[in-house]
Amino acid sequence: MRQTQPASAADSALVRDILDFAALGSATSHERAEGIDYFINAFWTAGQRQAHAIHEISYRACFKPQLPEFFIARLTAPGDLVFDPFMGRGTTPLQAALMGRRAGGNDISGLAAMLCRPRLRPVGTDAVEAALRGVDWSRGAVRRPELLAFYHPATMARLEALRDWIGERAPPGDDSPDPVVDWIRMVAINRLAGHSPGFFSGRSMPPNQAVSVAAQLRINARLGRAPPERDIAALILRKSRTLLRDGAVPQGARPRLSTGPAWDVPLDAGAVALAVTSPPFLDVVDYAADNWLRCWFAGLDAGAAALGQHRGAAGWTAMVRRVLAELARLVRPGGHVAFEVGEVRGRRILLERQVWQAAAELPFERLGVLVNRQLFTKTSNCWGVSNFTRGTNSNRVVLLRRR
Repeated sequence: MRQTQPASAADSALVRDILDFAALGSATSHERAEGIDYFINAFWTAGQRQAHAIHEISYRACFKPQLPEFFIARLTAPGDLVFDPFMGRGTTPLQAALMGRRAGGNDISGLAAMLCRPRLRPVGTDAVEAALRGVDWSRGAVRRPELLAFYHPATMARLEALRDWIGERAPPGDDSPDPVVDWIRMVAINRLAGHSPGFFSGRSMPPNQAVSVAAQLRINARLGRAPPERDIAALILRKSRTLLRDGAVPQGARPRLSTGPAWDVPLDAGAVALAVTSPPFLDVVDYAADNWLRCWFAGLDAGAAALGQHRGAAGWTAMVRRVLAELARLVRPGGHVAFEVGEVRGRRILLERQVWQAAAELPFERLGVLVNRQLFTKTSNCWGVSNFTRGTNSNRVVLLRRR
């Protein structure tokens, strides 16, 4: 049950709304610890597939669309710029565009723009099907024999043919490639390795990461089978139909997407109404290792960008402070930041407190921490995560308001 009224509620419509929230059947509880107000409730559903289908591509450690939706609905108006400096697969920019806001995002990995940008532009399945018919699938050859751990030789040759076809039309670094080619590359990147016949590979680990060649060979040996042949064009078309079953993203102003460090973003001061983000987790996720196969297909160097895996709390907190200082420049007065983190190391380090510390002395009012109660997904259970103790899916969101 709600306890004492937090001081932050006095002039914050957001905090008052959170305290009064009961849309999913339970009341918000308020607790205070270490000088921080915590607001605890089920604020959005834990359902994996209750958002727009355009979100349904896999990426390690991404949050659900319901998280940015919750804040976009309360803190912005149509036409406002909503931004994520660690956009990953692009959940925040996509949800912003779906809600009639301007989409903005940044990531140090060039892979992020390749995953996000195509879904913000209108593409039809007829155009995708026609383009795939134009690929000369006979041009390919097995150039990386070690990748036969993942792919049937005929599938591997077709993948190389598709890489060549894309590379001729949309080389890495082109920030405005043909929308259909851009779309096909995005879908192919998402289908490279997974655990079902909907992927190009034989059976592999969950589709939000790629194991090493040696690990895949061990999987093949354990299963007693080699990777089966796959129809790449058919699988791309099938996934395209799935992504577009709810329609394309409504078209508005051109998205503001960039590639670079989160503390040096090419946006004007005061341009952002709301930032919703989640930084690289502390000592949990190795993004370069997880995405090496995707980077190979996309023509990117997986190790070229410093993807921010921090082994210590001090280094992680220093990185967060640099990002918050940049957000203080970008977010307009009265605008907000929703900064989502997860618990790590058996609750010995609570990352929301590190963010709280990092925001001190910056021009933000620290409103509190929203904690969304939910059960873990299958993927989280695969990681051996215990509910509410070691989870990265507990959605602990530090709330800041720009002075």
